[in-house]
Amino acid sequence: MSKGDTYTVEQVAEIVQGKGFFCIKEAVIKNLVIDSRTLSNVNNALFFAIKAQRNGHQFINSAYQNGIRNFVVSEDVDHTKYPETNWIKVDDVLSSLQQLAAYHRSVHQLEVIGITGSNGKTIVKEWLYQLLSTDNNVVRSPKSYNSQIGVPLSVWQINNGHNLGIFEAGISTVGEMKQLATVIQPSIGILTNIREAHDEGFKDKKEKLKEKLQLFEGVETLVYSPAHIADGVMLPGKRKFTWSFNQEADLQVLEVSTDKTNTILKAKYADKDIEATIPFTDAAAIENTVICWSTLLAMGYDAKQAAFRLAKLVKVGMRLQLINGIDNCSLIDDSYSADISSLSIALDFLNQQNQHPKRTLILSDLHETGKSANELYQEISLLLKQKKINRLIGIGEQIAAHQELFDLEKSFFNNTADFLAHVSQQSFNNETILVKGARKFGFELVVKRLAQKVHDTVLEVNLNALLSNLQFYKSKLSTGVKTMAMVKAFSYGSGSFEIANLLQYHKVDYLAVAYVDEGIALRKAGISLPIMVMSPEPSAFDAMLRYNLEPEIYSLEVLRSFLHFLPEEVTDFPIHIKLDTGMHRLGFEPQQIEELTVLLDKEKLKVVSIFTHLVATDDKQHDEFTKLQVSKYEKMYETLATSLTYRPIRHVLNTSGVSRWPNYQFDMVRVGIGLYGFDAALAEGELQTVATLKTTVSQIKQLQPNETVGYGRRGVLPNGGQIATVKIGYADGYSRSFGNGVGKMLVDGKLVPTVGSICMDMCMLDVTGIDVKVGDEVIVFNEQHRIVDLAREIHTIPYEILTNVSQRVKRVYYYE
Repeated sequence: MSKGDTYTVEQVAEIVQGKGFFCIKEAVIKNLVIDSRTLSNVNNALFFAIKAQRNGHQFINSAYQNGIRNFVVSEDVDHTKYPETNWIKVDDVLSSLQQLAAYHRSVHQLEVIGITGSNGKTIVKEWLYQLLSTDNNVVRSPKSYNSQIGVPLSVWQINNGHNLGIFEAGISTVGEMKQLATVIQPSIGILTNIREAHDEGFKDKKEKLKEKLQLFEGVETLVYSPAHIADGVMLPGKRKFTWSFNQEADLQVLEVSTDKTNTILKAKYADKDIEATIPFTDAAAIENTVICWSTLLAMGYDAKQAAFRLAKLVKVGMRLQLINGIDNCSLIDDSYSADISSLSIALDFLNQQNQHPKRTLILSDLHETGKSANELYQEISLLLKQKKINRLIGIGEQIAAHQELFDLEKSFFNNTADFLAHVSQQSFNNETILVKGARKFGFELVVKRLAQKVHDTVLEVNLNALLSNLQFYKSKLSTGVKTMAMVKAFSYGSGSFEIANLLQYHKVDYLAVAYVDEGIALRKAGISLPIMVMSPEPSAFDAMLRYNLEPEIYSLEVLRSFLHFLPEEVTDFPIHIKLDTGMHRLGFEPQQIEELTVLLDKEKLKVVSIFTHLVATDDKQHDEFTKLQVSKYEKMYETLATSLTYRPIRHVLNTSGVSRWPNYQFDMVRVGIGLYGFDAALAEGELQTVATLKTTVSQIKQLQPNETVGYGRRGVLPNGGQIATVKIGYADGYSRSFGNGVGKMLVDGKLVPTVGSICMDMCMLDVTGIDVKVGDEVIVFNEQHRIVDLAREIHTIPYEILTNVSQRVKRVYYYE
């Protein structure tokens, strides 16, 4: 059996106790794959057909076409369809992935830190990496890979060059941690905290604590706070190291004092007074730093050495950032760190972007990978070839020394300053640029140079939250039900191709836009999904034909116009028929169906779908009307379908309908505002917040009693006070209705009211008594001060708040 870093497919079959069907049983396995779209090193890859939100067996053909020749499956597969392949048949594919990773972990003798808890796992892991990588060769979970799938993929990275592993484990229900503990096999355990996050999978907090503690069975040392331990819970670990802010502990923090940028922590440890200064001030960062402090001390580091290292911690940016770049470029900022695993993840995100024909990578040297430089850059070269990267800009002496390994357009610089001095010679234009660098290279300067200059008001869009909301709705669908995603009105104000790329990558079946120009913009950005246009204008029929857009036909007049326009040679052009069953906005009424069936030209047109719009799916008091609408729809549909020789797709449900009316899913559902975190049919917290609107303080003024603020002297401070002018106004989409104290924003975590009228480009806030300075961040809305709160303040709906955010406000997209 293998004791190194690679295995043959025959050895893998033995480890997972699977039945092998081999063409080349000596095939070497180096890379584990679960997604046919995110492949690397396919010659040595093993595809696990996991049954999760999608059945991985459905993507075997795609994986094969992309070069995979080794598979682990639990269903019967006709091997004759796939020449020169190896197959391992098991009972449970996910369990086999975990079993293989557990074996791989067991043959490597290294110290392993296992981290779990409700919050802070990823930050603690990344800070420990910063603290410990100076004198250890560390392997760690990429990003937040802490799930039943993510943990084994993380542990598989271990190679013979590593002497320390840091892995995080997250669970959502009972019975999950035991498998992860077998995979990680930690020698040091860290419990960050036990809070409300992910409580829904557990009976109570005590049950969740017991489940999480299973990770630490057999650890030498357990690091935790007594405040997070319930009475009567037995703790694992031969040795315990405790920390606390308010009770006796091995590390007892006695005093926390903060200024604008730093926090001084004074504590008692081993009967001595110790101190550390850290470059963070928020409560979560302070707690996470104390956990890291405790871990260093528990591992035997001297208190002074630990404090010295803590002072050098830097903020962790765990999310990829997609922004507009110079010269019609898109810029992906992943400049906080660089290792081979996170590079592969970032390249997959780069490949989701279809808006530009060219893909460029700006990459720094990679250090502490456990591989020789030649082996590392050979692997990166192969990765870039497989990910179809067009251009590489390498920064650092190591990557420059290995430039002959890269067969693509390339240029190299010894350091960041050298690149910035010559950046004007690089000719960036109409391309997507991924900036991926180790912290010490200071690539934030590269991002700043290549980013399009805009003002300081920003709408941040969390693509992970949007994806989570999409999966939430997909999880409610019966097998085979398709999904149409509404991306009209600039995706409800959130973006265009940035949102559509994500939806296309994650396999929605249809997109829907309001007008033809929205569809054209998506086509020009490389979106190939079918797109339904809800308001097709006769003047745009020609553009619809050229860009393969599918019109919604809602009246006899539109149908006649479209038939008159269609060139003689066109046949089976896809259209969608809208029926009016009670909305009384657009659509064919029952008495028009007979004429519609006569007028439909069955040779020139293909009716892809027939649908209606339910008017009150979220409101129980109108449930009988909803049922009446569906009944009308079914009768109208049957009449139409009978006149055709096929049965078009049926769809009636919108966002709230998916939540409340599972019996009416038919063939497809339409998900709109729910993707962005709003569904009137759901309880608060079931969807994730997608958008955060931020601005900054331009100026601060001290006002005397009864001085006025703004136009018409409408803002008055009877007792005087402090006013902050911020960079957002009604031209940015912040309604004038929010003036004179109606609207509120978050400054330094506190809600403060507007003062006076909202101006075109700015407004004023009463920040009396708050520590604030020019340039400070101001939150207009986020998950704390929610869009629904703003909508309530001015008696409107969340749709209006979100779609009103103007195009001049920069959109920044985050993806973890």
